[in-house]
Amino acid sequence: MVLGGLALLGGCASLRAPGAHLPPLPPAPSGPYRLGPGDQLNIRIYDQPQLSGTYSIDDSGMLDMPLLGLVHASGLSADALARHIARKLREKRLILHPGVAVEVSTYRPFYILGEVNKPGQYPYRPGMTVLTAISIAGGFTYRAEQGYVGITRHAGATIAQYRAPVAALVLPGDVITVFERRF
Repeated sequence: MVLGGLALLGGCASLRAPGAHLPPLPPAPSGPYRLGPGDQLNIRIYDQPQLSGTYSIDDSGMLDMPLLGLVHASGLSADALARHIARKLREKRLILHPGVAVEVSTYRPFYILGEVNKPGQYPYRPGMTVLTAISIAGGFTYRAEQGYVGITRHAGATIAQYRAPVAALVLPGDVITVFERRF
């Protein structure tokens, strides 16, 4: 009788560890950083101070630049965007041999929810781990599951949630969920 009751409890989804059903986080994409909505960029066009400046990538993945209009930026690396801007300047015959440099001045933020002392939006820093993000958010609460978290990440056009160890790398735009542990 007792074993039958335990078998029933074992199948109860509410007793499973939170996040246990999530697939493991795939490795971070290799290669250069890919720009996305919310990133702020310093764009320098040599000998053209009126075109140089700080630009933000809008929600549609575009930059609005003087004389060029809307320029597609989302998904490109900083170097690829620099080449794209230079090509547009040549095509419009605005500058014959443009020198363009693009650098990210502010990355889009990451978000952290759940069992941390200060959940919210925080600035991303390259190379940060989940544990670093948790420490920025004031650390774990006393109820937090400290071995793993959930990470919601944009993978191209789709959004997926994964289970990740606290040593996993965070990417800009990630939403980290720190689960409540089961006693």
